[in-house]
Amino acid sequence: MYKCIMSTTEAYSAAVRVMKRCDILAQISSEKEEGITRLYLSPEQLRANICVGEWMKSAGMTVWQDTVGNICGRYESLLPGAPALLLGSHLDTVRNAGRYDGILGVLSAIEIVQWLYDHQKYLRVAIEVVGFGDEEGTRFGITFLGSHGITGTWKDEWINYTDVDNITVKQAMQNAGLDAKKIKEAERKTTDIIAYLELHIEQGPCLEQEGLALGVVTAINGARRLDCHFNGEAGHAGTVPMIHRNDALVAAAEWVVFIERTTSKMNQKLVATVGKINCFPGAANVIPGKVNLTLDIRGPQDNAIDYLLSILLAKAENIALKRKLKFRQIEYYRMPVTHCDAPLQQILNQVIENIQGSTIQIPSGAGHDAIAIAERWPVGMLFIRNYRGISHHPTEMVQTDDVSLGIKAYLQAVYNLSTKLD
Repeated sequence: MYKCIMSTTEAYSAAVRVMKRCDILAQISSEKEEGITRLYLSPEQLRANICVGEWMKSAGMTVWQDTVGNICGRYESLLPGAPALLLGSHLDTVRNAGRYDGILGVLSAIEIVQWLYDHQKYLRVAIEVVGFGDEEGTRFGITFLGSHGITGTWKDEWINYTDVDNITVKQAMQNAGLDAKKIKEAERKTTDIIAYLELHIEQGPCLEQEGLALGVVTAINGARRLDCHFNGEAGHAGTVPMIHRNDALVAAAEWVVFIERTTSKMNQKLVATVGKINCFPGAANVIPGKVNLTLDIRGPQDNAIDYLLSILLAKAENIALKRKLKFRQIEYYRMPVTHCDAPLQQILNQVIENIQGSTIQIPSGAGHDAIAIAERWPVGMLFIRNYRGISHHPTEMVQTDDVSLGIKAYLQAVYNLSTKLD
């Protein structure tokens, strides 16, 4: 059952084709710079859809662009009208991005169908490939618009969100030849799809550190984000004695160090980041009277995240009390952990162990379309080694040999999953 059905030569040829196509899509960018900028509903995204749609057609798929701008292809099964196994990732980017985040997953999925088509093989499920139009949320500040369209969880108010040019989602859809009144038509019935499998670059260094090309995602980390504030008292930098100061910046600094030390000791899979600090009044000769800072906590277990958060907030209150300041916080973002489907993890682990001799389980610290898809269907994810774990940057880099192994494992996983339906 676990014998790979794609030869090493075929897998390498497919990987070479994927790498070349990544280079082609990298030329479709709104910015003339080293990196790629391809935003949702932009002319560049529509051009990428056309290009990817042609590759889907060449692989024997029926192709359409749905009503929220996803490019979709379907390869039929042995049984007409059978439900589909959904494969893919996203084609949009952040600003000044690399060429593999998301894109590699879409093009690798096409290669799965290409191999089946070339060998005239049909499975007991259809295979559908999707290039989601918006995962990053870069243009309108809303993530997973493409996958929310497919799951039918698109919120009505989203069409009124605006980009930096004050263009609404509704207007952008109209400019792209889409109709906001037809958004609901992108929704798929629960019975249409049996599961979702996504191949993605690892946006971290674990695989590289382990010397492995492939790994299996266990969960997509949950996240909590907070705006935090220390309020003290501003004063003259030369006249207020040290023992009488209510310095908000010193309080914040003490807390930041505590966050780092505490998180490091608790759990290697938990991370906490203070990514932004604003100090007021911000003058060289004035004691800081107010500091605003952000806190971002992520991890693969919700209870562990919340436990860490409670400890950190209690410490902030303690620091404020000791220094005669006030502390307040507002949680403005909460994303629960998305667990990958256990049977799909098992299939991927067995396939990868067979192909590379061992496997590794990794939580994903970054978000993926699988978060939205998991609201309706089982999801599984396969990671490919990425140079130093760098992503959202032009220096993203993967090796053709690793992509070859990834495509081989991807196809075998698809085949093994289909046989479980016999």
